[in-house]
Amino acid sequence: MSEPTMPIHVNSEIGTLKTVLLKRPGKEVENLTPEIMERLLFDDIPHLRVIQKEHDAFAKVLENNGVEVLYLEKLAAEAIDAGSVKEAFLEKMLDESNIQSPSVYETLKKYLLNMETQEMVNTIMEGIRKRDVNIGKEHLSNVAEEGGDPVEPKDSGDSYFTNDETDHLIDVSNDDDYPFYMDPMPNLYFTRDPAAAMGNGLTINHMMFEARQRESLFMEVIVKHHPRFANKDLEIWRDRNHTSYIEGGDELILNDKVLAIGISQRTSAQAIEELAIELFDRDATFEKVLAIKIPNVRAMMHLDTVFTMVDYDKFTIHPGIQRIGGSIDIYILEKSNEPGKVKITHKTDLEEVLKEALGVEELTLIPCGGGDAIAAPREQWNDGSNTLTIAPGLVVTYDRNYISNDLLREHGIKVIEIASSELSRGRGGPRCMSMPLVREDLNN
Repeated sequence: MSEPTMPIHVNSEIGTLKTVLLKRPGKEVENLTPEIMERLLFDDIPHLRVIQKEHDAFAKVLENNGVEVLYLEKLAAEAIDAGSVKEAFLEKMLDESNIQSPSVYETLKKYLLNMETQEMVNTIMEGIRKRDVNIGKEHLSNVAEEGGDPVEPKDSGDSYFTNDETDHLIDVSNDDDYPFYMDPMPNLYFTRDPAAAMGNGLTINHMMFEARQRESLFMEVIVKHHPRFANKDLEIWRDRNHTSYIEGGDELILNDKVLAIGISQRTSAQAIEELAIELFDRDATFEKVLAIKIPNVRAMMHLDTVFTMVDYDKFTIHPGIQRIGGSIDIYILEKSNEPGKVKITHKTDLEEVLKEALGVEELTLIPCGGGDAIAAPREQWNDGSNTLTIAPGLVVTYDRNYISNDLLREHGIKVIEIASSELSRGRGGPRCMSMPLVREDLNN
């Protein structure tokens, strides 16, 4: 078993976890209201003190099992300072924050630049409320000319205005009732999605929904400028500047030769094909990509919400992704003789495809909720299939999914349960909340 030396090294889902990236939930989860929950991809509002307590307990479980825990918010601030890129990073973040008014943009820029870097990063993550920043009054010197006819605005921050008086002040901070200049990022504690470790590199992801697209800016600045990652020959298999979308919850590393990627609500078939071509053309170790089609619904937003690997020959699975008879669409992507293209084979028997890919004679698919008509969808909704494997046959799960957990134990899996009353409100489990950076390689 080789000892990884790279700052990112992940060649399986189950190799002993050595280093992981987390994000402790902060005020961003408290900046949710019923009116904006859907916009920010939440179904409920977590209780901040409790969700932090539960997340701290999750981190402690990992540390107690020998895992080094790093935090996204801390690494981002350290990277910005190390690269002396505070203003450049902030401008990029503001550019992607849908700020229409130049005066608001400039005021927010000054407001944030005056902070210490860690405070700035935390504030961006939490969101900036209109009440917290004094934009002031913007003087419109180009209002109506004599006669009351409207004139062209000088820039996008000014307004069309018809009035005989030319000395009016308009408060641009009260354009509507929306409370934020910059939206909070409550999904950040799901560190799995904005980027995904893969071999000695990673994908930095263009995410599906606008509410999450800025999140990958943090990983981008970390990889470019943090001393732990910068200039370490990391492979960037795919950057965040693509138009097709992919998210880390759909990216599973079965072994150093085979990936499984979900065609899902949040990862497109086009992105999977683009990534496969990139991996094959750049001679990555990966020889096959299993593109697995799952239902395009929120309850099954990523492949890892319905399918995870827990041992060499064992997986959890939500029966709801399979058709009657157990079939499912799987597209096997392999290197073509023509550069820039892939060979694609269509299969429908997931068990047989996995046996061949993993080189095992027997395989066990452990059904979420035991496959029961009530328990299976209930526990899948609360991430019963979203296990984080921290060593072969050793997993972290939510305590609320007791039927799935007991079934895992019956199949010889050691289960560590964590409290989940508030963590689960974001519709993500232990795998969603963690981005493995280093795992030990498996014995062949």
